[in-house]
Amino acid sequence: MQRVAIVDPTESTRESLRTLLLGVDFVWLDNECARYEYFADVIRDNPPELAIVALDADKGKALTLIQQLAVEHPALPILTISHDHQALLQSLQKGAKYFLTHPVGLQDILSALRRALGEHSGGGTASGRITQNTTSSVIAVLGSRGGVGTTTIGVNLAATLAADPNHAVALIDLDLALGDADISLEVSGSENISIADLAHNIERLDMNFLRRALAKHEPTGLSILRHPLEIGQVGLIHEQHVERIVNLLKMSYTHLILDLSKGLNPTDLTGLRLADQILLVAQLELASLRNVVRLLHCLGGEEGLVEKIRVVINRQGADTIEEGISIKKAEEVIGKPIFWQIPNESKAVIGARVAGHPLIKYAPRSAVQKSLSGLVDAMYGKTTASSNKGSKGGWGLFGKRG
Repeated sequence: MQRVAIVDPTESTRESLRTLLLGVDFVWLDNECARYEYFADVIRDNPPELAIVALDADKGKALTLIQQLAVEHPALPILTISHDHQALLQSLQKGAKYFLTHPVGLQDILSALRRALGEHSGGGTASGRITQNTTSSVIAVLGSRGGVGTTTIGVNLAATLAADPNHAVALIDLDLALGDADISLEVSGSENISIADLAHNIERLDMNFLRRALAKHEPTGLSILRHPLEIGQVGLIHEQHVERIVNLLKMSYTHLILDLSKGLNPTDLTGLRLADQILLVAQLELASLRNVVRLLHCLGGEEGLVEKIRVVINRQGADTIEEGISIKKAEEVIGKPIFWQIPNESKAVIGARVAGHPLIKYAPRSAVQKSLSGLVDAMYGKTTASSNKGSKGGWGLFGKRG
């Protein structure tokens, strides 16, 4: 999807333009502005791939704006819309590249968008879809049962990724009924906004609302989209909502972490399908490993899912884990290699949770945080010495087995 920003002080025509853009599957309405005076700041703060300027509310201000945008953003294509042919001609002289005459129909806007975005992005596909310029990695975290540490791994994996200044990371809590990712961290903002609010406004969702819905963990820069505040709101959220929200967030974030529920609901299955990698979290105990087998069998019925699954053993070395189940035995049982092992270090994990901080801030030198950093390296093909060795109670991908 390509991001588009519009300015039109006239509410009726702005609403009409918004409706048209919502019907176009290769663009995303990133920002809409009702004042010409503010639009230059909107573009400066978050440059889109295309700016659309409606001229008729105040032609003088609109033309001045176009000239300013052309100077400040010479590579930005500008599309103007007006009833006035003379005003459209003047807009081209000021720096606009494309124009449409009111009234604008769907085919008119489709043709103009394909031309404008195709010429400024190296071309689109035959269907008119424009290839997205950036890539985003989606990781789904699924538990083999409750209590294996799925949310703890999801939250701390997200915080570890967010520690890299080149990353923009968002955690989406898809444990819709009983999620608790937000209480693992002290976050600011969006106290009363959740994924349910986005689902309720999905047809009118814009990027400003989407960003406001994300709570922020300031020390790491990690963003969190909360589960519904009321359990009764869970039924409002459907697979299509999850798919649209994830695809839109991919436009602004380099990494998305999906913390799934244990119910394997339709929304969870959507998350699994959207994921590039799936971390299936288990422990070395019979009930957990049995469920790993069941999940692999279930997900094996859909092409492409099992190949994305990476089995992660959590709390390796814990006293409560059943004796006699080794990594080698676990691999024989599940028929799949263990991708990573995370050592048991309950004092650090519980302390971080109580403090409302991720491990990378609360206990950056702990064995469990070092293992999580190694997991990140392994997931993205980095084989550093630290990621290969693992730590007490658990070894990395290339470490000791058995």
